[in-house]
Amino acid sequence: MKSILKPLLMIVAMALGTTAAATLPAWALVELNVNKGNVEPLPIAITDFQGGDALGAEISGIVSADLKRSGLFAPIDKSAFIEKISNPDATPRFEDWKVINAQALVTGSVSKEADGRVRAQYRLWDTFAGQQMSGEQFFANDANTRRVAHIIADAIYERLTGEKGYFDTRVVFIDESGAKNARKKRLAIMDQDGANVRYLSNGKSIVLTPRFSPNRQEITYMSYESGQPKVYLLQIETGQRELVGDFPGMTFAPRFSPDGQKVIMSLLRDDGNSNIFAMDLRSRSTTRLTNSAAIDTSPSYSPDGSKVVFTSDRGGRAQIYVMGADGSGQTRISFGDGVYSTPVWSPRGDLIAFTKQTAGEFQIGVMRIDGSGERILSTGFQQEGPTWAPNGRVLMFFRDSAGGPKLVSVDLTGRNEQSIPTANFASDPAWSPLLE
Repeated sequence: MKSILKPLLMIVAMALGTTAAATLPAWALVELNVNKGNVEPLPIAITDFQGGDALGAEISGIVSADLKRSGLFAPIDKSAFIEKISNPDATPRFEDWKVINAQALVTGSVSKEADGRVRAQYRLWDTFAGQQMSGEQFFANDANTRRVAHIIADAIYERLTGEKGYFDTRVVFIDESGAKNARKKRLAIMDQDGANVRYLSNGKSIVLTPRFSPNRQEITYMSYESGQPKVYLLQIETGQRELVGDFPGMTFAPRFSPDGQKVIMSLLRDDGNSNIFAMDLRSRSTTRLTNSAAIDTSPSYSPDGSKVVFTSDRGGRAQIYVMGADGSGQTRISFGDGVYSTPVWSPRGDLIAFTKQTAGEFQIGVMRIDGSGERILSTGFQQEGPTWAPNGRVLMFFRDSAGGPKLVSVDLTGRNEQSIPTANFASDPAWSPLLE
């Protein structure tokens, strides 16, 4: 059962089973190996969901777009389909789908219930084994049919890859409009595919670095509405806002701890040094974690909350360091050429993403948590600020284009780079956890 964040309704999920599905082994058709130079997308046929007029085609279209954008699936053109599905509950003619090399098949239907709710159901078939792999049905109101499509795409992704999907998520970002020398910056939120944009601030004051809380309904961000940077907490659905603290000097890049009980940030004090502090959101007590004469900034917790990654120029130029959550054991882990910034720990705990500037280029890359295995995923002019999808397989960042920044995603192979559509320029993305 999955709760809707706005409005507060329910999407109810029920399994659609068959005898064949019950006996099918739990293996994945797509093997994920991020060290491969390329991943061959799995050919998959996604039929228009029956009933519901245009709504069925809309839902199946969103499912198809989600899976294609992941780079792991290649939806087959519908003009190649031999069998025309009229009953999505009936066993398909598998030979017709094998002829067009559809290794997986998705059928489904949409209908309107007597109480006004929409019912959407899907079935996932392994065409070569001739068996149903999974099936579910969902009930939701009209306003949440896009979420149903994302949830179905997540279920298919998980069944075929063995890993959690990331489509039923949102991204908070900075929407930028107007002339470059008078840019209006608004806090905004959208679905991960760029749909359903909603503005969370009016643009009268500059806002920066929004970050999601693990509870999914709260963000932290910086605002200059008083002329000085202040850190706020914002309840996304209610609009209720709370000042975290009024710190002297400059405040940089606040982020939540994994349990949502703390915010970690970099503060510039009167001594001119930028150091890292953690604030308990209940007591509002602040703990200093670094005490150097250098610039320590961009802290990010590990998923278990036991460690923090950050950047420091204490060695002469900005490099990546790791320390305990209490500030102990500060250790440098990056030793490559160039300047490192904006490190972010993967939600899987296995990698750290970063921005690297070298030889006049900006690179988005990842490394293991001990600094080994550095890999560059994207290179370009003025790109930075990576944020992780909740399954730890995709990154989103922003890149300067003609006139301003735009959002881009890339997977861990570095081969599947996608532009994220936004109405205006956009920067500082932060990916939510999966919605519930």
